[in-house]
Amino acid sequence: MLIDLSGKTALVTGSTEGIGFGIARQLARSGADVVLNGRTPDKVDAAVARLHADGDVRGIAADVATADGCTQLFGALPTVDILVNNAGIFQPVDFFESDDALWDRHWQVNVMSGVRLSRLYLPGMQHAGWGRVIFIASESGFNIPVEMIHYGVSKTADIAVARGLAKRMAGTGVTVNSVLPGPTLSEGVAEMLKDEQARSGGSIEEVAARFVQQHRPTSILQRAATVEEVANIVAYLVSPLASATTGASVRVDGGVIDTL
Repeated sequence: MLIDLSGKTALVTGSTEGIGFGIARQLARSGADVVLNGRTPDKVDAAVARLHADGDVRGIAADVATADGCTQLFGALPTVDILVNNAGIFQPVDFFESDDALWDRHWQVNVMSGVRLSRLYLPGMQHAGWGRVIFIASESGFNIPVEMIHYGVSKTADIAVARGLAKRMAGTGVTVNSVLPGPTLSEGVAEMLKDEQARSGGSIEEVAARFVQQHRPTSILQRAATVEEVANIVAYLVSPLASATTGASVRVDGGVIDTL
């Protein structure tokens, strides 16, 4: 099975590091013309330089958490074949300490960025008769984490938006899906675990595995996934090979979600 994205332009939001960067790298290696996105030109330029050897990659700096930022990005790149709504944040805060600003920030970054960009790019995909939209959600959209309920709610919304848009684009040749990673050893998770790593003296992989076993005990994998394992699923879903998969919430959670 060969994943060939030659001739396709792919935009991956929030892709200067972490899962987004891994997705961008895999799409570039599969032949896509990849556009990275981040908030600051310096981080975008650095990420583009890191991916230079992997394929045709460029970058656009824009804050997709704002309506103006999405409009700016669309103005610089008015047509894409593949849109990966990856931009997202998470911040563990107890419910009774989470103020309106925290909830609104998670909603704007995690949900509205994808809503706005999908609204801008889907008509062009429909006109072309082909397109792929992915929302990077989370297993937390089903297993709402008690330590960050605000995050879980935003990811449930991503799953719902993707399902609704898939129905809206029925029969057009455009597919819309959500991808649900579980605990993934990205830079953000490594940063969250750095104090525990310093205390234990173990490798970051060992610390992440203990975190999964303690905080996500339903995990069958019993370790954190790698960024590459998530990126591989996305590369398949945005390819022509996945033309019959739409409206799905595809799990890359290591079995954390304990349902059939």
